[in-house]
Amino acid sequence: MRKLIEQILKFGVVGAIAFVIDWGILNLLVGVFHMHNVIAGTISFFISLVFNYFASMKYVFKHRPDMARWMEMAIFLFSSLVGLFLNALIIWLSTYGMNRDAFITQHAEYLLRTNMGKLVATVIVAIWNFIIRKWLLDDTHTNAMNRLRRKGNVLSEEELEAKWEKSFSHRLGMWSIEHTPKGWE
Repeated sequence: MRKLIEQILKFGVVGAIAFVIDWGILNLLVGVFHMHNVIAGTISFFISLVFNYFASMKYVFKHRPDMARWMEMAIFLFSSLVGLFLNALIIWLSTYGMNRDAFITQHAEYLLRTNMGKLVATVIVAIWNFIIRKWLLDDTHTNAMNRLRRKGNVLSEEELEAKWEKSFSHRLGMWSIEHTPKGWE
């Protein structure tokens, strides 16, 4: 349980830094350059995503030896695209009903509503990202299950290994290794 809490804290620190990058660029583009919030949110999301990928894979999630790097990147990209869609949808909803040119004519309200939407989007996307990445990218499968069980109901090492080998995450990882193009490592 301690490892999970530590991992959540690391995820939070990386996420907080990525949020500052994302939020700062969003406010620069909307606040200074009067850009539409969904376009600005997409640009800021992608820039913070680059930081988030490298920091998450270095400090939060461990590389799994049973998964090819290209699959890790594909999972990260997939979860990020879903996150981008959620982010854009929530930001768009935050200013829904305002004039089409509200980013110019109602600038202060538009910026405030965009920021409120961004905060909601950040929480929802962070939860999505942690769950999907923990499930598919992390290698800490070994004894975590036993710590959540009652003392008399723990699994043996063999049972844990059998459960892991049957898991979707492991099978996906093994498939990715078997289907890695020559020269990719």
